[in-house]
Amino acid sequence: MFGDDLKAIRKQKGFSQEALAERLHLVRQTISKWENGLSVPDAEMLIRLADVLDTTVATLLGGTVDIEDDVDRNTISKQLEQLNALLAEKNRRSRRIWRTIAIVLVSFFVVSVLLVVSGVTMFSYKTDGPICGPATEIIIEP
Repeated sequence: MFGDDLKAIRKQKGFSQEALAERLHLVRQTISKWENGLSVPDAEMLIRLADVLDTTVATLLGGTVDIEDDVDRNTISKQLEQLNALLAEKNRRSRRIWRTIAIVLVSFFVVSVLLVVSGVTMFSYKTDGPICGPATEIIIEP
């Protein structure tokens, strides 16, 4: 995928994330997001990235796009759309998983609090008189 290819090429060319970001006039976190698959660059940035790394856009995109010296922006755009669709699906799945985990944890917390509160109220009643009603004496005659 794009992030893995970018990271490998960046390291091969001897760039740190910080150095590459400076050459592209970006922040290091942007390069990190690209490499971790959290986002992808737009077509113009992809071309600049390929220039800085002295490689082709096709190589950055995993070699699946055949690009001549004259860059076909429509092909690059389509490839980026595919990457963005994959990234969006991955993010949706991740959000669903975290939402489910959050619901389970909140439910567990609420049930725990209710059990503690009901346990405290069950044992906190104080009575001034006898617990049972007045004692009655049962006499059995033979």
